[in-house]
Amino acid sequence: MADALSQRLVPDELWELAEPLLPEFRPRPQGGGIAAVDQRAVFTAVVYVLTSGCAWRMLPPSFGVSVPTAHRRFTVWTEAGVWRRLHRAVLDELGGDGLIDWSRAVIHAASVRAKKGRSTGPNPTDRGKPGPKRHILSDRAGVPLAVAVSAADVHDSHALEPLVEAIPAVRSRRGPRRRRPGKLHADKACDRPELRLWVHRRGMAVRIARKGIESTERLGRHRWVIERSVSWLTGYHRLNIRYDRKGIHYLGFLTLAAALTCFKKLAKARQTM
Repeated sequence: MADALSQRLVPDELWELAEPLLPEFRPRPQGGGIAAVDQRAVFTAVVYVLTSGCAWRMLPPSFGVSVPTAHRRFTVWTEAGVWRRLHRAVLDELGGDGLIDWSRAVIHAASVRAKKGRSTGPNPTDRGKPGPKRHILSDRAGVPLAVAVSAADVHDSHALEPLVEAIPAVRSRRGPRRRRPGKLHADKACDRPELRLWVHRRGMAVRIARKGIESTERLGRHRWVIERSVSWLTGYHRLNIRYDRKGIHYLGFLTLAAALTCFKKLAKARQTM
């Protein structure tokens, strides 16, 4: 049962992408420290925590990894940027197969509650309770291309530029790598002249609903894909309430969730080929 669960959480194809990105374990010359463990077992334990939403102390012993080791290794990998590089590696596979639609990108944000941690703010949609806000940028089909985290009271417009700049240069089926969509969709929160000019200067068409002029219902014909992306990420229960003290750890889980979401699309597409 444990082997079946591990294979479902981390298929061989996903592990082939992740294994080269993990820092090599080097024991201390003087001895002591963290003992060498199976890297795949630790990676699987991290995915289990993200998917199930359980606390680290509730990690099942069947994974063969102690709680301190799993938590410590997750911290090391997060600080080393492993999850960001894994996300890019999966996007490269999608781009190489022609599964990324660059004709349009969509931006959205969603607030969640926080039990602890810094880099949070009063959530105006939840009676001022502290929490972070997840920012997502997807392609036309809802594939998450970039994610970010801010305090819940940070205005959505402040995330537009960092999200666009965070899109990695992704492999294309033909030609050079690409990192700019043809058009950018956002809601009325981003209706600012300087943002429109900034997007236009980067070679993208701008489609942002104008305050007091346009109805958001027309944009809904294209923005429903990002709502679906938010729903996909909500399926990773560790993201629904922030328990991490450090914002970088919560962002690490969010980035890993984006990578896993992309991998599921990749695996499904290759099954039908």
